[in-house]
Amino acid sequence: MEPHTRYTPGGLILKLTRLWLPLAIAVAGVVLIVIGHGRYSDLANSRSLESAAGVALLLVALIVWMVNWMFRLSVRSNLDREDEEAARVYFDRTGRWPDEEPEDPRFEP
Repeated sequence: MEPHTRYTPGGLILKLTRLWLPLAIAVAGVVLIVIGHGRYSDLANSRSLESAAGVALLLVALIVWMVNWMFRLSVRSNLDREDEEAARVYFDRTGRWPDEEPEDPRFEP
């Protein structure tokens, strides 16, 4: 079990940006679609603009979520590169990879 952790201001902002912002935009989009009665038929319909704005907000929510997801992938990729570089430095220094078992000199032929 993990120890109790406090939320830092940066962590709270990240959580708000990654999860709650796209969710709030999507909820606003759904509300507009419901207000517009879910139809977009002609210019005579006074509620068609609300429905169209609701669909646009759903697309915006998806875009915000995807931008956050791609940013996390980019950061993870950079961390993987740093780990690989550290493993190569370790290999150059010791002659073996960090996850390899050290050879036991007692079992040498």
